[in-house]
Amino acid sequence: MNISRRTALEALIAAPAAAAMAWTPAEAAQAHEHARQTRQEVARRGGRFVPRFFTPHELATVSLLADLIIPRDERSGSATDAGVPEFMDFMMVDDPQRQTAMRGGLALLDRLCEERFGKSFVACADAERTQLLDVIAFPANAPASLSHAVVFFSSFRDLTASGFWTTKIGIADLQYQGNTFVADWDGCPAEALKHLDVSDD
Repeated sequence: MNISRRTALEALIAAPAAAAMAWTPAEAAQAHEHARQTRQEVARRGGRFVPRFFTPHELATVSLLADLIIPRDERSGSATDAGVPEFMDFMMVDDPQRQTAMRGGLALLDRLCEERFGKSFVACADAERTQLLDVIAFPANAPASLSHAVVFFSSFRDLTASGFWTTKIGIADLQYQGNTFVADWDGCPAEALKHLDVSDD
């Protein structure tokens, strides 16, 4: 799909990305379960994930951008390892407002890369992608002409983080200690009470 810069901007203006790409905890839980089932089914078939909303090019852009935001490291897997693109695809399917904001933002990202480097975001070299993201990832430093790209990237980054850190991989990455049965509870440690300036009396 080839969307002009004007069309992409109109799409973002019509449906502000920050509002359109937010979701409730219940929606997120449903999307994660769907993504998990989808990944299991794809693995069982030995095939590839087929998105219901994203075009192949959009999915490649989403996957690359999500992994630039949360890459694989020695501690945990990446955003795509956690199923974030599948999660996003499911979230987009039934909500036209989200679809408009996402599709317009991805098209704008491509348009900016084409203007600067003569190719799409996924076709750019790592250094070229970093050059663009370094501008739009920091709102205080971005020129007014890139305000729509800044809003889209900020929303996409939030979406990626929410999708990642509510998965099994993400929770393990946070080293979250909750939801664990404790057989014996001796109360709050004295050092913690002292730090909080409270008493257990």
